Amino acid sequence: MKGLKKQRRIQVIIVAFVALIAATALVGYALRDGINFFRSPTQVFDEMPGPEETFRLGGLVKEGSMVPGEGMRFAFVISDGANEVPVAYIGTSPRPDLFKEGTGTIATGRLVNGTFEATELLAKHDETYMPKEVVDALKEQGVYQEPVK
Repeated sequence: MKGLKKQRRIQVIIVAFVALIAATALVGYALRDGINFFRSPTQVFDEMPGPEETFRLGGLVKEGSMVPGEGMRFAFVISDGANEVPVAYIGTSPRPDLFKEGTGTIATGRLVNGTFEATELLAKHDETYMPKEVVDALKEQGVYQEPVK
């Protein structure tokens, strides 16, 4: 009787351990494309990402850099004051209403042949808001200016 109980406990522990490993593997597999690291243009130049790495690029949309394209596609430049990265938006959603030159933005995509191919754009949601990552990157470069309220 005692041997049977002990054997049953060991089996339950092994099944629980296997289930835990399987759950961890499934969560990791589900998040493989969902984890995008933020980088400023300076960080991109300091450590070039691989062509298959998806990440978030943030900074200010450079004045005079927006070039319309066909359909919803267009091009612009993201700058942090020290470095600039050309961006080609190749997403399927229209440009956000508040997306314009001189404002903060975060784009999600990949760096391909020196051009960041963005599939998603995030724009500020009011006159004074700028994403924290963009503010931190601009402060690091010494070009951040507090918005006038």
